[in-house]
Amino acid sequence: MNKTIRRASVFSLLLVFALLLRATWVQFYEGQALADDKDNRRNVIETYSSPLGNIIVAGKAVTGSARTKDSDLAYKRTYTNGKLYAAVTGYASQAYSPTQLEGIYADLLNGTDTRLKTVMDTLTNQRAQPGDVITTIDPAVQKAAYDALGDKKGAAVAIDPTTGKILAVVSTPSYDPSSLTDANTAAGAWKQLNADPDKPLTNRALRQPLPPGSTFKLVVAAAALENGLYSSVDEKTDSPDPYTLPGTVTPLGNENSSAPCKNASIRVALEYSCNTVFAKMAVNLGQDKVRAMAEKFGFNDAEQDVPVRAYESVYPSDMNQSSTALTGIGQYDVTATPLQMAMVSAAIANGGELVTPHMVSSITDNGGDVLKNYDDEARTTRIVSARTAEQLQSAMQSVVTDGTATNARIDGVTVGGKTGTAQHGENNSQTPYAWFTSWAKAGGKEVAVAVVVEQSNAARSEVSGNGLAAPVAKAMMEAAVRN
Repeated sequence: MNKTIRRASVFSLLLVFALLLRATWVQFYEGQALADDKDNRRNVIETYSSPLGNIIVAGKAVTGSARTKDSDLAYKRTYTNGKLYAAVTGYASQAYSPTQLEGIYADLLNGTDTRLKTVMDTLTNQRAQPGDVITTIDPAVQKAAYDALGDKKGAAVAIDPTTGKILAVVSTPSYDPSSLTDANTAAGAWKQLNADPDKPLTNRALRQPLPPGSTFKLVVAAAALENGLYSSVDEKTDSPDPYTLPGTVTPLGNENSSAPCKNASIRVALEYSCNTVFAKMAVNLGQDKVRAMAEKFGFNDAEQDVPVRAYESVYPSDMNQSSTALTGIGQYDVTATPLQMAMVSAAIANGGELVTPHMVSSITDNGGDVLKNYDDEARTTRIVSARTAEQLQSAMQSVVTDGTATNARIDGVTVGGKTGTAQHGENNSQTPYAWFTSWAKAGGKEVAVAVVVEQSNAARSEVSGNGLAAPVAKAMMEAAVRN
């Protein structure tokens, strides 16, 4: 054999060896990554080769699976009352990545969660029977919120203060997840939903922080009581009316110029929603103490999972005194989700303790055996003292009986609440946001609620927390305590 042939043979052997090495590397080291790739159609085919597990509300499945005529994708996801529960379930689509609970528990619902495998599944290398997600949602409270919001753009959240169970998560306008499930028709629906200026795919209850307006005054009042600035909600404050913002010549007044806001107590200031009282109170406390209290309630937490990750509610830092004053009335750069403001009311209603909010009670295997119980894992955190909570409960009751929240009254039910109207747009040029947060107790049942209405058909002069948001909260509270 001459030298040229020997060299060609050695080179060819090296190429074969390199090919074998590459094949081994791809199969054993990169194989799993390729198998898990979102663009690998085999994964979609496998996921929809059989029915999925279900998301359960009050013992009934609000999801299902239907046989298709497709040769590859044998089943597709279906939804019962899809628009009602869209902010809870999200969607499972043959064309797009799943969202909300469908996304978080995708492995459980499609049977690939390793906790579902039986010995026989392991031996036969078969996909396990899928499991189910058991939610904490109360269908009566969910429907009350959805119906009361109607055609308004807004959101609502309800929490059981004693357990942390989320009873309702509603975002309007909603959408039907069924429109996105079929790969053959999903693209058109997806385009239409994303072109809608009202953004129905946005979960406003968990993922749209907005200025909370006067509902944030509850946090400032809690900070004032906890830090000893005032000893009770009935002690007179040192509050001029109007109040000139520090470092400026800009006077801050009150919505109701005839309200008794000058030197008003915290109770009266909450009843009349006195901006002057809480702006000066925030300055007297200082931004650090207000921020510390806000963070105890859950602000500035970038990892708030319920288990869907909620967007961060923000109390800002590094402000001058003028800006600090504006944060005292829930403006400047303060933002909050309805979930966050419901947490504020929940902690106050629960004697100053916040139980971790969660909207999944447990996950189970196909036979109903519990794989994980989230109710048992809910932790309780002391936010304010029992005395401060009792004082704030009393003041919030006065807001409903004698103040700005009369539309939240419910016969035979103890209700405490706080209205809010937050500026929107430069120089408040756009329709303000209407807020309401509250709690109710009756017959051994309790609920804490937060509602925001971003847009309605009401005239600008009629936009208020009491006029737009409180009736929604009332419907939810009635459903919760009288269901």
